[in-house]
Amino acid sequence: MKKQRRDFIKTAGLAGFGLAGGVLSPQTFASSSAIKDLVMTKSDLSIIGPYGPWANGLISKELPSLSYRNERFKELDSWKKEAMAAAKERLGIPDIGPVPEVTVHDTYVNDGLHFEDISWQLPYGNPTKALVIKPEGAKGKLPAILAFHDHGGNKYFGVRKITRTGKEQHPLMVEHQDHYYEGKAWANEMAKRGYVVIVPDSFTFASRRVLLEEVPENRRGGLTDENPEKNENIEAYNKWAGNHEHVMAKSLFCGGTSWPAVFFAEDQIALEILLARKDVDPDRVGCGGLSGGGLRTVMMGGLDHRIKCAVCVGFMSTWTDFLLNRAYTHTWMAYVPRLPNELDFPEILGLRVPLPTLVLNDSEDQLYTLPEMQKADKILETVFDKAGAKENYKASYYPGPHKFDQAMQKEAFEWWDQWLKN
Repeated sequence: MKKQRRDFIKTAGLAGFGLAGGVLSPQTFASSSAIKDLVMTKSDLSIIGPYGPWANGLISKELPSLSYRNERFKELDSWKKEAMAAAKERLGIPDIGPVPEVTVHDTYVNDGLHFEDISWQLPYGNPTKALVIKPEGAKGKLPAILAFHDHGGNKYFGVRKITRTGKEQHPLMVEHQDHYYEGKAWANEMAKRGYVVIVPDSFTFASRRVLLEEVPENRRGGLTDENPEKNENIEAYNKWAGNHEHVMAKSLFCGGTSWPAVFFAEDQIALEILLARKDVDPDRVGCGGLSGGGLRTVMMGGLDHRIKCAVCVGFMSTWTDFLLNRAYTHTWMAYVPRLPNELDFPEILGLRVPLPTLVLNDSEDQLYTLPEMQKADKILETVFDKAGAKENYKASYYPGPHKFDQAMQKEAFEWWDQWLKN
């Protein structure tokens, strides 16, 4: 596992090369002599070679058509209605049916917290397992958090990445929390502050993962689901699951949907289950998470405004960054065909304006380039400022690579407290 992480960090840490000199016109390429005379410097290079400037030019010539930054949008609600409808249409959000019945498997107390192991069955796939955490002995309706786990190149685990129950913790999860969260189970820490926190396994992770026995034998690479908790088997599964992502993404596209859309549909079910609880105040609900959890925050925070306060950690940049510089550090889970023509990536989260929104960035995050993170920040700042809600948006930058460490957690927790407790 350690070698795998070192290899990932080494690969993801490669310098990204941006576009210099703008978009090359068709006339530039009209003659073979012009092509021969073209000298590519390091600053001209992109991760898709000479196709980068052209592809980026498809979305960077002017503001996206549904950007609130366009002068033609004067009225906030009418813009949100139009842009929201377009975003949902581009995503292809599937109808996955009514809220299913919840099964409570176990309840227990540890470290001053009350835990519930629960699950529910969607119309497809294996049951979704989730953990609900709240203060022991809590009374009345509490504020709540829909907490999203990260991707981390580790699809065998889900809920366990950001929780700790008092039961024996898998050694890989000890390492995971040390690496990304400075040794903290941040969902537990939020519950200790007086919240009901629900952490569901997301689509294709942990209880929702694709089991090897569920795919044709010639697609398993000789692997089985036997002894799944062994370190070497987890590492083998994670490698297989990573290589399987393009298959899943292509299949979802063929089904008329996308990975972010399935995340959104399933996370809405988790939100419905959270809101239906008698111990939850439905007017004081937030969401947040790191990395893949940040992606889910962008979608849920942007498209479902029952989320009153959102904290996106380690997943904020522009479509240009994903296209020119960092596509190789991201999974297929982030991409939505055609939407970049209408909204830049941060503007999806901006659809929640004027609701409180915090973005936490790592200045040396190997998944993005700093200039594009800063550009995304400026886009969101402009959206909130135009809506007259500048004080409801904040972005912070922390030194170091991709993570949600204790300093970042402190700011996130205080942001949720500011907007959900007062």
